[in-house]
Amino acid sequence: MDFTILEIKIQQFIDNHINTDVSKVALQKNPFPETDWALILQQLAAKQKAKSKLPTWFETPTILYPSKISVEQTSSEKTAEYKASLVFGESLIDLTGGFGVDDFYFSKTLNNVVHCEINTELSEIVSHNFEQLKVKNVKCFADDSSEVLQKLNQKFDWIYIDPSRRNDAKGKVFMLKDCLPNVPELLDFYFSFSDNIMIKTAPILDISSGISELKNIAQIHIVALENEVKELLFILNKNHKSTIEIKTINLLKNKQETFQFQLNSEVKNTNYSVPKKYLFEPNAAIMKSGGFDEIAIQFGLEKLHQHSHLYTSNEIMDFPGRVFEIKNTLDYNKANMKSFLENQKANITTRNFPETVENIRKKWKIKDGGNLYSFFTTDMTNSKIVVLCEKLK
Repeated sequence: MDFTILEIKIQQFIDNHINTDVSKVALQKNPFPETDWALILQQLAAKQKAKSKLPTWFETPTILYPSKISVEQTSSEKTAEYKASLVFGESLIDLTGGFGVDDFYFSKTLNNVVHCEINTELSEIVSHNFEQLKVKNVKCFADDSSEVLQKLNQKFDWIYIDPSRRNDAKGKVFMLKDCLPNVPELLDFYFSFSDNIMIKTAPILDISSGISELKNIAQIHIVALENEVKELLFILNKNHKSTIEIKTINLLKNKQETFQFQLNSEVKNTNYSVPKKYLFEPNAAIMKSGGFDEIAIQFGLEKLHQHSHLYTSNEIMDFPGRVFEIKNTLDYNKANMKSFLENQKANITTRNFPETVENIRKKWKIKDGGNLYSFFTTDMTNSKIVVLCEKLK
């Protein structure tokens, strides 16, 4: 790493252009010929990305950044903080350290953290940054994680892994065996060094696929940030043999929405109903979990249709998702569309409906936005309906 990038004049240049399009800055002549211009632009682009995602790094002087892509792929501070709330004990080894955001938060919970990163330059960047961030209980190793485990030859309370897809796996169905490291193949080896393993995966992974590839799964956490699923966390315990607990978490600005259930536990029959006074739409983490009947049972709601995943009740409640007051329910036909929605302004959601939002807008000339929310869906009699609502939450 070229540490001349940390010179005060270069850092001031980066800060002065933090709100400027990098492509425009790139057209300038390099004012610091002794430092690679591409590196300066890389630092600028990555720091811009860190502004909202990694405020602690952004606000700390003389931080080094890897590529903008590396910053995009790293955990956000909010999701890293959540992961740190799940671990306990004294020690953790991160086998896929990356930019070190997760380990920064693990270090606040545990006394000893080991950061393994096979990319020497990235390991050097992380080591430097931990000094700037005044983190003293993380050791960085620029080596293959399996070799580090064998060299250290000690038991850890936790192993943390964020496997990355191999380049030759593009286009294939996302499987853990197609990632580096190959966690399913190495599980027994990992369990010889720790009884507890946390595996982070991208939200694209099918949960049932992850379950089929792994063993000893105690919990699966589905983590969303502002209603966008960011990661799946598989918590494995060496001695766990019973059912899997599914936990969903939606990290919002001022609160957390949580919901949990036991996988494959016996669910009572779900009740169905026509739209009542209120409509409930589960958050993205619950939708990813597949707990569509469990959410109805736990909150005493009725579903509009088996596959619509919209719920209704005459009672309002604190619900993990969006809540609407129903103003009207229409059969989906030309006359109703012309009377109530054509040439109007409305927010459109489709659930278990044969037409896309784009097609509906175009067909009926509906403008986007406003205070009217319209759900195009299928009801319990398999009829196509439109539920017109006002958003309460």
